[in-house]
Amino acid sequence: MPKLKNKSAAKKRFRFTAKGKVRGTQSGKQHGMIKRTNKQIRNQRGTTILAEGDAKIVKKIMPYRLGS
Repeated sequence: MPKLKNKSAAKKRFRFTAKGKVRGTQSGKQHGMIKRTNKQIRNQRGTTILAEGDAKIVKKIMPYRLGS
């Protein structure tokens, strides 16, 4: 059986925590900041732990988990 490959796009966007949870950037920060409140913008800084359903998809496309 050939080895599976990690998706390059997923490698660039997601990391795994030590417990195996998926960490990714906050959503809703690409454009349209003028509509958002300052509190919203402030709270969306940095990264967050993905929801269980989204994490399942990421784990499937990254069979060899990178960066704990």
